[in-house]
Amino acid sequence: MGVVQEFTKGLWKEIPPFRLVLGLCPTLAVTTAGKNGVGMGLATTFVLVCSNILISLLRNIIPNKVRIAAFIVVIASFVVIVELVMQAYFYPLYKILGIFIPLIVVNCIILGRAEAFASKNGVLPSIADGLGMGLGFTISLAVLGSIREIIGNGTFFGASIMWSSFEPFAIMLKPPGAFLCLGLILGLMNFISSRQKGH
Repeated sequence: MGVVQEFTKGLWKEIPPFRLVLGLCPTLAVTTAGKNGVGMGLATTFVLVCSNILISLLRNIIPNKVRIAAFIVVIASFVVIVELVMQAYFYPLYKILGIFIPLIVVNCIILGRAEAFASKNGVLPSIADGLGMGLGFTISLAVLGSIREIIGNGTFFGASIMWSSFEPFAIMLKPPGAFLCLGLILGLMNFISSRQKGH
């Protein structure tokens, strides 16, 4: 599979929350607004790309018996960088995302890509894989967060977009709304895929 295919698979065919059903904890928890989804997605993308690069470079050096522990150390190092940068420059967003920033360390998308892809492939395909999966994850969170924010609050990235008499559907900002929205998007994607296969 070429570099372009490795990049694009994460944007539809293997989009993490909807196709691989990975990373659902932050997907459901932080997507009460579009900007939260974008912030979490970009933080995860940075960690994913950087850890893929380093693990790919070290894949022939890391002993097989300690590979998972080594992967976690690499991932944790980049998560600390993201956390410190967010505390310094994006503190309001850092406060909103809270515990989910340090929990990127155990995000199964990142560890899964390290184990299944970066540890077996070269640097360039690993960058493409990490970037595609990360952007797919970011887009997923941004779309989910935007839908929940529009319906549940009447705003889009903080700006009011609904008419004055609009009554927000408050459940969309609560955990059941996250599951409802995720299920509807998943159903729509499956419908589109089945239609594409039918032609």
